[in-house]
Amino acid sequence: QIANKRFDMTALMLAQIEGVLLTQEQALHCPEHNRLDLAEFLATAPAQFSPASVLFGLIQRDDGLHVLLTKRTEHLRHHAGQISFPGGRIEQTDQNPIKAALREAQEEIGLAAESVTVLGYLEPMLTITGFRVYPIVALINANYQAQADGVEVAEIFEAPLQLFLDQANEQNFEIIFQGKTRHLKEFHWQHFRIWGATATMLINLRHKLELQT
Repeated sequence: QIANKRFDMTALMLAQIEGVLLTQEQALHCPEHNRLDLAEFLATAPAQFSPASVLFGLIQRDDGLHVLLTKRTEHLRHHAGQISFPGGRIEQTDQNPIKAALREAQEEIGLAAESVTVLGYLEPMLTITGFRVYPIVALINANYQAQADGVEVAEIFEAPLQLFLDQANEQNFEIIFQGKTRHLKEFHWQHFRIWGATATMLINLRHKLELQT
């Protein structure tokens, strides 16, 4: 009975998440949800930003939904050593942001597209490194196989989604960027520090779910 109840709660959570997500058409034409937050730090107009996409992967476990995350290698030009979703720049050969996210996940961690069921999009977001990122929320088969490529990704891990859905787990901090103060949020899971664009996307999902209730 307890196992069935947990399964029902997870199914309900998945249904709630799917209910707040956007279609591809909506995501491609809606404003970035963090544009106002970054306005004073952006050197160029958002229209000039490079399109990118990430795979916001959810895995159903016995204790609920978990999020698939990666730690980037230390030598990368952008976001070295940070926690991120699998993903990257959308290439001209990619049919859409979903195809790009699946391709990048295959390249970075060997995740097969057959293990992924796309649920929908979150609003795009801007990064101070010049990308307009489309987060693709998807359910990943619990038996998925993945391995860090060692080139872009150093580690792969899962963290409980509930960690990010509870505002009490947020911690505030500040950094000086371009001589101005940026107010940011971070989460901690095991020895990982999750902040920046990844934290922003996770918090955006929480806000959307809170508005639904």
